[in-house]
Parts: sequence; structure tokens; C-alpha cells
Amino acid sequence: MKTMPGPIQLSVVTPTLNSIRTIRETLASVARQDYPHAEHIVVDGGSTDGTIEVLRNWPRLRWISEKDEGHYHAMNKGIQMAQGDAVGILNADDCYCEGILRKVAAALEANAKWDALFGDFIFVDGAGREIYRRQEACWDPQVVRFGFGMALHQALFVRKKTYDRLGLLRHKDFKNACDMEFLMRMAQAKCRVGHIREYVVLYRYHQYGQSADQRIVANMGQETARIRREYGVPGGWRGRLLFHYARAKRQAQKLLLLGKCDLVPGRWLLRKHMQQRTEFSSNIELDKL
Repeated sequence: MKTMPGPIQLSVVTPTLNSIRTIRETLASVARQDYPHAEHIVVDGGSTDGTIEVLRNWPRLRWISEKDEGHYHAMNKGIQMAQGDAVGILNADDCYCEGILRKVAAALEANAKWDALFGDFIFVDGAGREIYRRQEACWDPQVVRFGFGMALHQALFVRKKTYDRLGLLRHKDFKNACDMEFLMRMAQAKCRVGHIREYVVLYRYHQYGQSADQRIVANMGQETARIRREYGVPGGWRGRLLFHYARAKRQAQKLLLLGKCDLVPGRWLLRKHMQQRTEFSSNIELDKL
């Protein structure tokens, strides 16, 4: 007699290093989820600021602490530890929206052929105040390849078997753009990536995070240029033309499927939250760029 499959098991992986200012909110956002078939794994890089004490006293948490080769290496460790059917990466300064794990699991159960799914997210500042909301219309490999970006890892859930097939994040090759390269890899491999019209995560821009650091953004730009070349995207005027084509296609899809498009680019809305130098710890000296 054939047994019925059980509910989708989810794994949430949080990389951290000296995140005492934000880690409690991140942990609480997972603990508040109303989906019981989920595990939370924290991979710490050797914190010395009190983060370990928080982890040690937090209930129902799997965690390790040891020196690593950066936050993407920590993500890879967590993915390898994960026992779930699908894995989400939640940074130690971001928070999941209420009830999102149940919605993710329901979407994965209803769409067994999806290799991954992603949703939308809300940018917030250090105090949790909303900056703006970013919505997508659908997964489009062409937009990913030429426009670079779309499904940021904070709002992405990848089936474990997809990681098994495609490999992990290339943390030895890239310090700031491993997630972008993985999107390119999924697009190249013709993965079936679904989109859910749900806000998945509160993505924080603040003085203690890497996202708001202009040095990190500059380095990410250099790495993404390398990745584009690696995946055969032309440079020069052809590359710029394809980039603008992808941006226009993305907005047309939003207008067609969502009934609206982005009138103001997100980077403009985030501009006043950017800083020349933020405060964060790094095992690979990103804080010394």
C-alpha cells in the first residue's frame, strides 16, 4: 500500500557573526511562525559580542559556532545541515513576515514541479520603519540573466534536491554576489522557479549591516560584472542595451500581471539609507574593503 507523503519540511538557515543588536528579532520572527514543520539553523562564525549566549538560551534551535570563510560559507554549512525539503536563507538582521512559512509550504506542496520559489519583500530601516515594498510579477530567466537580480536570497526558498543537483554557493569565488551567481545558475539550468504574491521578509537597511555599505555595493558591482562575463553576457553597448531591455521587460510584466509598475527605481528610494561605511564583522575582511 502506497503511503501518502507527509507535509513539506522547511529549513531556515541564518548566518551570523557578532549580530547581538538584531539576532533576537530575527530568531523571534521564525519562532512566531504558525507552521510546525520547520527547523531553524543558525551558523555562527565565532561571535564574541554575546550572540552565542542568545543562541545558547533560545529554545528549539540548531546552531553551531566556529570560524568560517564568510557569510556565504556559513550559508553553505547550514544548507548541508538542513533536513528539510526546501531551504530558506534569513540573514541575522532580517525578519520573516507573519505566517509566511505556512504559505511557502502550501505553495511548494501545490506545485511539486517547482525547483524553488520566491516572494516579495519590504525594505525597512534600522528602527523597523518601512522604506518601500518591492513586488515582482514572475520568474523570467532572461530578466535574471540580462537584468541581474530579481529573487534576492532573503525571499527565496530552494528545494534541497535543487542544491544537490546544482551545487552550493560559490563562496570561494565571490564575497558579495554568490546569491546572484546562483540565480544565474538556476536560470541557465532552466529551473522551474515559482513566484508567490506574498511578502516574505523585512529586509533591513541599517548602520550595522552590509547592504547599506557603499564599499560592499561597489564590490558587488565588480563581482556581478565578472559573473555576467562568465555566463556569456556581452559587455559594452550590447550589454547595456540588454540590461535596459531586461529592466523594461520586468516592468512590462509587472504592469500586465500586477496592474502597476515601479515609477521610482528602488535604488533611489534606498539612496538616503546608504552609508560610506557601516559597522559589521567579517571573517574575510569585508569590513576592511
